[in-house]
Amino acid sequence: MSVPANQQSPTIERSAQQRTLTRHPRPLGGDPTRSAQRDSVVSLTDMILDNADGSSHAAVRRKPAWLKVRAPLGQGCLQLKCIVDEHDLHTVCQEASCPNMGECWARGVATIMILGDICTRSCGFCNIRTGKPAPVDTDEPRRVAESVRLMGLRHIVLTSVDRDELPDGGAAIWAETIARIHEHCPHTSVEVLTPDFAGSRHALQTVIDAKPEILAHNIETVARMYPTVRPQADYRRSIEFLHRVHDAGLVTKTGIMVGIGERDDEVLQLMDDVQAAAPVPIITIGQYLQPTRNHLPIARWVTPDTFDWYHREGLSRGFQVVESGPLVRSSYHADEQADKLSPQRREGA
Repeated sequence: MSVPANQQSPTIERSAQQRTLTRHPRPLGGDPTRSAQRDSVVSLTDMILDNADGSSHAAVRRKPAWLKVRAPLGQGCLQLKCIVDEHDLHTVCQEASCPNMGECWARGVATIMILGDICTRSCGFCNIRTGKPAPVDTDEPRRVAESVRLMGLRHIVLTSVDRDELPDGGAAIWAETIARIHEHCPHTSVEVLTPDFAGSRHALQTVIDAKPEILAHNIETVARMYPTVRPQADYRRSIEFLHRVHDAGLVTKTGIMVGIGERDDEVLQLMDDVQAAAPVPIITIGQYLQPTRNHLPIARWVTPDTFDWYHREGLSRGFQVVESGPLVRSSYHADEQADKLSPQRREGA
């Protein structure tokens, strides 16, 4: 099995660590127990870290051999980083220390995070800082479009933090950013990985009307795990989100992580739940990697053979594309998915 690269150059790795320390003056990560109800259907009380006083930590587990692959960053990757820094943008590639950053940037694919780098939610797996976000930067759509033009990207993935304090969840900025990229970068396909907008139909419709080539929303984990892993989200709400996107005629996509406490039969049930609501063509499945000692611990290392099994099962359940592997992330091979499934992308090719 071919495994994506997971190592960055020492210079990039050090800068990523410094950004993390700057963003997290308090213990890293959210408080995944804060919003979990006492009668939750899942209880990971013995595993969850409540680090309000910084006294409790769990060492990050040693990675197995199939996750240790080196791939150097090239000049093209460093050039993209300079453009991102110059325009004061955030990329999930850097913020989340994505193991595939070198490969994707060399392919002309990047993931830019809009609406700031502070999230209003506290998911137990995510390394984005939780807190009160800064005011919306209305000039951000222009800067993003200009950066994409300078980068010469063939495919751009946009994502964002949750902005639950905004009436529209940030949907207007989402729509303007998509429109600006389409206007200034006609040969670049746009994929958006959005939050659930707290279930707002109007906010979702605002993004749909901007007509991104792919509109993705990650389920992230199985239904039983939601109270702990995604305490402010709702499994059925995310399923309904994908259904609405499909009904609007856009290419839909979702993603999950495994190794955080789910069972394999629950992964299959999640696939069935998604396809029962709407024929979603694309799903990504990757290994959960504990960002810091203050995040939810890894329950298991899922083997490459199991990821191959997920791939076969996903195809048998109606997904057209199943990206399944230890280091697969939401934007992995996103450009190829757009080439294959987006009518707008094929017409512009």
